[in-house]
Amino acid sequence: EFQKILDHRGWDPLSPLYPLAHLGLARAAVLTGDSEKARKAYQDFFALWKDADADLPILITAKKEYEKMQ
Repeated sequence: EFQKILDHRGWDPLSPLYPLAHLGLARAAVLTGDSEKARKAYQDFFALWKDADADLPILITAKKEYEKMQ
């Protein structure tokens, strides 16, 4: 389902669904053991949210998840 969102972004470029789909895809890839796909999806998520407030709980959690993969 996350890949469907990424493949069909829609008309709203500011929708939070698109970046969050990258995060969902990363988490799903971790669960299936696909580290390379997970790493790429996390990096895409971080790139999209590079200007986000650093204290956003979801961003903090995602960074911790990514660090655990390293």
